[in-house]
Amino acid sequence: MPAGSRRSWGWHALADPFAAALVADADVRPGQLVVDLGAGDGAITRHLVDAGARVLAVEKHPRRAAALRERFDGSGVTVVPADLRDLRLPRRPFRVVANPPFSLTSASLRLLLAPGSALVGAHLVLQRQAARTIVERGVAVRRAGRWRFELGRTLPRRAFTPRPRVDTVVLVVRRR
Repeated sequence: MPAGSRRSWGWHALADPFAAALVADADVRPGQLVVDLGAGDGAITRHLVDAGARVLAVEKHPRRAAALRERFDGSGVTVVPADLRDLRLPRRPFRVVANPPFSLTSASLRLLLAPGSALVGAHLVLQRQAARTIVERGVAVRRAGRWRFELGRTLPRRAFTPRPRVDTVVLVVRRR
């Protein structure tokens, strides 16, 4: 597989009906600040905008970031052209609804759950085994009693392009 292919770095675009369901499950309200990590082509971003959210769409790939800016011009979306490992999160309360690259699961959680994070809650599309491990064994901050983790909706492989080789599920994270 070529090193630059989507599958090689764990990005699998989420089909529109599943993106809509993800945003609906997250119960996004008008005016909420929501971060879309690995926004890609804006499948989730579009539904966040439709729900009335103020969106920070984080996308490392320069052409996709430019396309997001053009697609959502005038809609209140702020496109952040950054690697999520280098991202500075908002200081005010925010939520995350995202399909981050599978290869960045640990980095995403470290970022979002770091001490001082203003994260209120997240709906993250992850590899099922990774999400199960997080729910069953927890992560270091869970032991501090700050976060609650649960498994949400299972997403079929046909929900993505390219289809992942692994099963996926939504990890729901809530501040206690």
